Amino acid sequence: MNAMKRRVGYDWRLRDLMADHGMFSTTELVPLLRDRGVELSVSQVHRLVTGTPERLSLTVLAALCDIFECSPAELIHTDAANVTRRTATGSTGTATPPAAGAAALRPTRARIRPQ
Repeated sequence: MNAMKRRVGYDWRLRDLMADHGMFSTTELVPLLRDRGVELSVSQVHRLVTGTPERLSLTVLAALCDIFECSPAELIHTDAANVTRRTATGSTGTATPPAAGAAALRPTRARIRPQ
């Protein structure tokens, strides 16, 4: 089986959703989260809004979706693409297979030819 590698990524859109709802300060989000049972400090909410989280509690995700009346897909835009392999080309323009092991890491000796 020849499986193609894929690169996945995501865009965290919390700041955009806040702006769409006229919310421009991260501190405005703290009481709205607290009303939904999510206790986060002001600095934690600030990091949540200004950064891109690597991990996210489903409770926080559900609370944010409820606050902004959106789906998780509107809050987190995902994308995936196939990763293409680059091949080395020789002087003839033909593709050469990538070398394996330690030999691939060793430089080749340069040859100086008289003109």
